[in-house]
Amino acid sequence: MEQREDLVRRDGLLVGIAGLSLLCGMHFSPYFDPAFILVKFFGPAFFVGSPLILFYFTSLLVSTTALIVTGVPAAIYERVTGRERSDAVSLGIWLGGLFLLAIPVLTRAAG
Repeated sequence: MEQREDLVRRDGLLVGIAGLSLLCGMHFSPYFDPAFILVKFFGPAFFVGSPLILFYFTSLLVSTTALIVTGVPAAIYERVTGRERSDAVSLGIWLGGLFLLAIPVLTRAAG
């Protein structure tokens, strides 16, 4: 039963991590406009010219970058403590870092 509770806790944290990373990639995010400028500049090199595809690719790029950047402290924690698998503590560190990164997004979305 304890293993099942741990799995439910981990799944909830993973859903929160995915949700916040998607929120960071939304069009109202302060991180979106600088990334869109880069994608618009490099888009023709990858034969991408459609504005809608550039928009979606920018959103995906910002979301993925947010996941990677905020996953580094959790990975360092796992390495330092010698853990072989992610547990609720390391996922909580990841979610906390992502929440700190998403604070400007939440404030801009609120008005």
